[in-house]
Amino acid sequence: MRFLKGHGTENDFVILPDPEGELDLSAVLVAKICERRSGIGADGVLRVVRTKLSPEVADQAATAEWFMDYRNADGSMAEMCGNGARVFARYLVETGLVGESDFSVATRGGVRKIRIEDNGDVTVDMGKPVVRGHSVTTVAGHEYEGVHVDIGNPHLACPIGDPVVQLDLTHQPGFDPGVFPSGVNIELFNAVGPSRAVMRVFERGSGETRSCGTGTVATAVAAAGLSGETTGKWTIEVPGGTVVVTLTEETSYLTGPAVIVAGGNLMLAE
Repeated sequence: MRFLKGHGTENDFVILPDPEGELDLSAVLVAKICERRSGIGADGVLRVVRTKLSPEVADQAATAEWFMDYRNADGSMAEMCGNGARVFARYLVETGLVGESDFSVATRGGVRKIRIEDNGDVTVDMGKPVVRGHSVTTVAGHEYEGVHVDIGNPHLACPIGDPVVQLDLTHQPGFDPGVFPSGVNIELFNAVGPSRAVMRVFERGSGETRSCGTGTVATAVAAAGLSGETTGKWTIEVPGGTVVVTLTEETSYLTGPAVIVAGGNLMLAE
């Protein structure tokens, strides 16, 4: 099985080219691939398959030729991944599967428009974030209130006074399963200046990661709300680097780097 490895602000992915939809990608195999000691190691898997061959998103085939079949590190399926979408787009461009700087990809969260910037960064139209209220998380005995934001997947973005660099995110933070029956991505952030925040994240199905694209959008929404704003441009610092989130009245955009770092043949089996 052919694979590549890439990352967006150190949120890393194994890319599996499968244009004809021939791979039987089970949750067990995905988890083995993502294991950092006995596998390749990654926060998730990006299967590259033609949209028309994927029944769950076949209705998007007229708009997007390629489907980003994203799986979390534990093998579970996810609706959307912002950093993954940038890495997915980088793969499509570098392999010649798309020839334009503006194109679309299919995801379980809907079609996402992509633009390759002149400096090489990748911008993803993340759709309009939906604020669904407030909830709380518990980290090492401390309770933090946050904003429930839907970016195609569920988020709880929490502004906190404690320095995020000091948090212990080695264990799953607590959350209300009545609000998040399918789990939730939890962001904890410090607002550190005008339109700037420092964030850490515990991702559903993956644990703490160095970055989370949809999570940075949720953080921008929550950070903007602190000052009564709903639009603007936010710089979000994550352990793996920096991205820019632009909020408009109609949608949101995530801009940042994406690189392919390696490729080879995968010999793992279930």
